[in-house]
Amino acid sequence: MTELCVGLALFLVTHGLRLPGEGPRRALLARLGCIGFKVLYALLTGLALLLIVRGYGEARLSAELLWVLPVGVRHAASLLTVAAFLLLVAAWVPRNHLKAASGHPMLAGVKLWALSHLLVNGSTADLLLFGTFLAWSVALFAVLRRRDRAAGVRPAAGHWAGTLATVVLGLGLWAGFALHAHRWLIGVAPFGA
Repeated sequence: MTELCVGLALFLVTHGLRLPGEGPRRALLARLGCIGFKVLYALLTGLALLLIVRGYGEARLSAELLWVLPVGVRHAASLLTVAAFLLLVAAWVPRNHLKAASGHPMLAGVKLWALSHLLVNGSTADLLLFGTFLAWSVALFAVLRRRDRAAGVRPAAGHWAGTLATVVLGLGLWAGFALHAHRWLIGVAPFGA
């Protein structure tokens, strides 16, 4: 589980720069320049994800089971992952209602993804992985929403064309991932296919 913990710690350091304020991020940008910052950020993020994936794969083989929820909870978790995909896509599609409503749809999507996976996976490795992502996304979402309100920042108003594109792309990506890619990448078929 050490590899998983190191990967999560590295992810939190790189992706938590904005939690205490914009100062640490701005200082790194000033010191490294925009391109240097992006290269370092990408390298550290890639390393963190590699360690997380390898560490989780190893940790879940010997993890202690903490809870098992009723089978019906899987249906709720599936619906949460649909919403998570819609929000993740909303972060990239301009002028959609989901982005306008949430302000930070990527973080909102990560919250739903982590929660859905905690509902159906109850081992110590699952709690560490998905619990960490849930706590990080909840904290950063709250901090950024508070800062947006204080600065008077409002997301662009949604447009139906952007919302329709978000829904179509989000549902398509969810179906492709849930029905095919999840098994290929993660080794688990969510719908037993």
